[in-house]
Amino acid sequence: MITETEAYDGFNDEASHARRGETERNRVMFGPAGFWYVYFVYGMHHMLNIVTREREYPAAVLIRSVEGFGGPAKLTKAINIGRELNGRPAARGSNLWIEDRGIVVPNSHISRTSRIGINYAGEKWRSKKWRFVLREGF
Repeated sequence: MITETEAYDGFNDEASHARRGETERNRVMFGPAGFWYVYFVYGMHHMLNIVTREREYPAAVLIRSVEGFGGPAKLTKAINIGRELNGRPAARGSNLWIEDRGIVVPNSHISRTSRIGINYAGEKWRSKKWRFVLREGF
C-alpha cells in the first residue's frame, strides 16, 4: 500500500521539474497520465513518480513510501527501480503498476503537510500542504 506521496502541479509550481518548461529529463511529465516518471537525484538515488494530468500539462505525484519501505530512495533501491522504467506505462506489462484493492481510506486517516526538500521553491510553494501521509494504524 502506498503510504506517503507528494504532488507537483504544473508550470507555476516552483518545486516542480516542469517550472522552466519541457526538458529531456522531465518530458514524461508532459505526456498522458498513468506513466512513470523516474529521475536520478544527488548522483545516487532514483525517485519514482506517476504522471497525473492530461498531455501538455505537467503534473506528477512522487511516491515517497509504501508499506515496509519508508523514504523514496529506500523504496526505489529495495524494489530495484531505475531509469529504465521512465516513460513506461503504470501497467502490468511494465512490471510495476498501482492496483486498486478496494480499500477506502477515510480522509481522517491522511495527514497533509508541506512537501520535503524543496527549499529552493518560493514560500508560497514551500508551504503548500501537498504531502500526504497515511497515519499509523490504518
